[in-house]
Amino acid sequence: MDLAYLRAHPEHLPTFLTHQRIRETPVAGGDSCAASRLTLDDGHSVFAKTWPERAGRPVPEGFFDTEAAGLRWLREAGAVAVPEVVVALPELLALDWVDPGEPTPDAAERFGRELAGTHRAGADRFGAAWPGFIGTLGQDNTPDDGPWPDWFARRRLLPYLRMSVDGGALDGPDATLVEQVVARVGEFGGDEPPARLHGDLWPGNLLWGADDRVWLVDPAAHGGNRETDLAQLALFGGPPHLDRIMAGYREAWPLADGWPERVPLHQLHLLLVHTALFGGAYRDAVVGAARAALRGVGRATVDG
Repeated sequence: MDLAYLRAHPEHLPTFLTHQRIRETPVAGGDSCAASRLTLDDGHSVFAKTWPERAGRPVPEGFFDTEAAGLRWLREAGAVAVPEVVVALPELLALDWVDPGEPTPDAAERFGRELAGTHRAGADRFGAAWPGFIGTLGQDNTPDDGPWPDWFARRRLLPYLRMSVDGGALDGPDATLVEQVVARVGEFGGDEPPARLHGDLWPGNLLWGADDRVWLVDPAAHGGNRETDLAQLALFGGPPHLDRIMAGYREAWPLADGWPERVPLHQLHLLLVHTALFGGAYRDAVVGAARAALRGVGRATVDG
């Protein structure tokens, strides 16, 4: 099987894999999927993701189709580098292979400018035209006219707060604290038309390529507030050269007044996803972000 054949007959890939007709090398692929590099007969490689047997349950309906739709939508913006989707089937996803490289300041600054370009491509509404996933959890992408604060509270904070409480990761006082943020979400400012978001832009979803570019992978793409992507990028220690990324971004598209005080609000979404998925290990991060958001709510709207 060569790349041309694979593009013409993507449905044959599972059979070739089952009968070991393609050289397959395991690679790192995140928390939810098994990943491998597939080397084709013509020397081309593709990156393949499959639902692991150890998951103990079938692949969620639409899981890989959703990721493929998000990748294509981000790629259509023609700004940040996004791998091309080669195969999208219910049981697997295969993308163009990207040779990894080392983080550099120039690549970081270019990425910041390109991320601004992707965001500027915009979205018709908040949400998306496809069902959502973030990690292995469903995410409500029902298209919504907003306004953004109300949409963010209903679609991105409260569902994962409920999951986190039901799963025992957060207790009653923790929930009350987050609910206080939700009750005041309209006071933060920063309401903008929907931008074209990656949606799960923690540093692990940046791929630093050998071509001295930064590539986006593993999206939970949708229309949302561009500050959410930037706030998520700063989580978990941030990526290399974050200052250069932000400098490039703000050069291309300045941020609204008060955005630093809104960072904890935007980070709450992904942190609540983590308590919903992984339990109480992320409880302190959620509580810390909620408290920081409440401290900053008054300052966020100053000169906004």
